[in-house]
Parts: sequence; C-alpha cells; structure tokens
Amino acid sequence: MINIIKKVTSIIAVAIIITGCSSTASIDNSSDPKDPFESINRPLWTFTWDYADKYVAKPASNAYVEYVPSDLRSGMHNMALNLNEPSAIINNLLQTKFSDAAKSAGRFLLNSTIGLLGFFDPASDFGWSRKQEEFGEVLGTYGVGDGPFLIFPGLGPTSVREEVGDYVDKLYWPLAVIDFWPNVARVTVLGLEGRAALSQQEKLIEDSIDSYQFIKTAYFQNLRYKVYDGNPPIEVDDSEEEDLEAFLDEIDEIDEDE
Repeated sequence: MINIIKKVTSIIAVAIIITGCSSTASIDNSSDPKDPFESINRPLWTFTWDYADKYVAKPASNAYVEYVPSDLRSGMHNMALNLNEPSAIINNLLQTKFSDAAKSAGRFLLNSTIGLLGFFDPASDFGWSRKQEEFGEVLGTYGVGDGPFLIFPGLGPTSVREEVGDYVDKLYWPLAVIDFWPNVARVTVLGLEGRAALSQQEKLIEDSIDSYQFIKTAYFQNLRYKVYDGNPPIEVDDSEEEDLEAFLDEIDEIDEDE
C-alpha cells in the first residue's frame, strides 16, 4: 500500500509540475528555485517529522532493531537489496560503467544461488561490494536537473528526478514481477533499516535551527554526491568570487597608499 500511494502521489506531483511550471512563481515566492512549493512542503515536513516519524516510524524501527535478531535482520536486508542488483546492472551500463555492471551481475548471480536468494552476501568476500545505481542517477549524469523539491507526507524528502528514476527502476525485472505482499515486505524491511540508519544523524536534525532547510540541503547534497560517485566538482559562486576579488583589490590599494 505504501508503495502504491507513493507511486500515485509521484505521478500527481509530476503532472502538477508539468502543467504548472509556467506559473510557479504564483504558487510560492520562495527565493530557492529548487523549492517552489516551500509553502506546501514545510507543513508536510512538520507532519512527517513531528508526527508520522515520532509516533510511527521511529517506534517501529526501534522495536524492529530491539526484538529481531541481528543475523535475521541482516539476512532480510540483504535479500531486499539483492533484488535491486539487476537495475544496478542496467543503470551502470547506461553510464558506461562496465566494471561496476559486471560486479553487480556477479553479485546477483552469486548471492542468489550460493547466498540463498540473497540472504547471505558471499559476493563481498570476493571484493564485489554493493554499489547501487538508480535511474535517477543516470538522468543526473546526462545533465537532467533535480527538479523541484517535494515532501511526501510520512515518506520524507524527494524530487521529481528521483521519483521518475524510482518509477523506472521498478519496471526492471525482478521488481516488476514481484507480487504485492512480498513487495510490501521488501519495502517494509528497507524502510525500517533506513530509519534505523537515520538514528545516527537524528540529533543533527533536532539541533538544527531550521530542520526543514537542513534536510533539504542535505538531500540535494546527497543527490549530487551520488551522481558524481562521491567526488562532486567544486562549485564556484560567481557573485561571491567577484565580491572576493573586489575586496582583495581594495586591500591592495590600501597597501599601495601606505
């Protein structure tokens, strides 16, 4: 159900953006061009973080971590992630990352057989570490922008490009042929493990002056980090560069006068 709701919501969001892009400014006068829907996103973030996460996601994740044996947790998480390997193969090929595509293929073959449908991860023993590539990253590699920032109630931050990428990734085998309930189980495990991992950064969000701005900045930085495989180019702000040069010129003039 969560997966269906997210997919339907993403389609609606994309439709709104496509039909309303010419009147974005009338929706919100936000100074951030990546966040034209801030007036809508902020209350949705408040609901997501202060209510949905606090009273549902966090307690469920804590109970999952506390009561499910770590070996079983690891195995189920491995199985859920193993189903993403075929999409990683294709997405790596689309970016001409042939070595990574070969590793993903080897991982899927080895873990799905010797690893008992991915419950175990023997591929890591061969140095074939998991490197998930999403179609959204493929789009980013070819210059497609992130698109507007969005908050889905109860699900957190996303963007148009990521939603389009997620939709395409779900069309790949075997995700496209998984029955409803097994897919619910897969999404649930990934969600619980994702929330458990977030607990280490939770205090950063709570201590931030503006949690919405903090999570938005972190989200786009993470997208950029993934597109450039952890080595994004340094961006130079032209206006700040000009101000710095003007300031240095003033200092030089003062030194010459002295």
